[in-house]
Amino acid sequence: IIYLGAGEIEIAAVGKSSTHGENSAWFGTGACVVRASADGARLWRWELVPRAAEGRADNYSTDPNLKASHAVSLEPEEEYLMRCDRVDFPPGGIAYTHTHAGPGTRCLLQGELRVTVQRKTILARPGDPWFERGPDPVLASASATASTSFARTMILPRSYRGRSSIRYVKPEDANKPKLQEYTRFVEEDIEIDAG
Repeated sequence: IIYLGAGEIEIAAVGKSSTHGENSAWFGTGACVVRASADGARLWRWELVPRAAEGRADNYSTDPNLKASHAVSLEPEEEYLMRCDRVDFPPGGIAYTHTHAGPGTRCLLQGELRVTVQRKTILARPGDPWFERGPDPVLASASATASTSFARTMILPRSYRGRSSIRYVKPEDANKPKLQEYTRFVEEDIEIDAG
């Protein structure tokens, strides 16, 4: 998945090309060529790759632009999809303690977000990535003075197509007002290779 944070790009893949502008995403399952407009572009790429074979180095770890890499366990007999969306918080917005139905990596676009997972807190700033496994309870608090947003890609069971993957941990939080807004860009089935 490629998310375009700024600028304009043309993506060529499988004999077709498409143009994408700011705040949009593209999904593909093979090689692609990305060309930025003359003014340049800022994008993030999420890639699901097989784990390196025993005794062989992971080819992706030497990429100087790699911001994060996380192992996830997926069962070949299960059916999954990849989702890319954007979450926007007004100043002071809170994502009350919650879990998700699957793992995913987020990247902060603007503002600041204080994220607490398993008693560890990070302060994410624009360009910072972080990973959430899914079942671990997460509490996220946005900047009190600025709008905050992040883009994320998650791997979810296909049964979550078209619906939220969030589940609130504390019953009293389920009915509190939720000020964050979601924009879904991509939701595509993926196949897991049993080999």
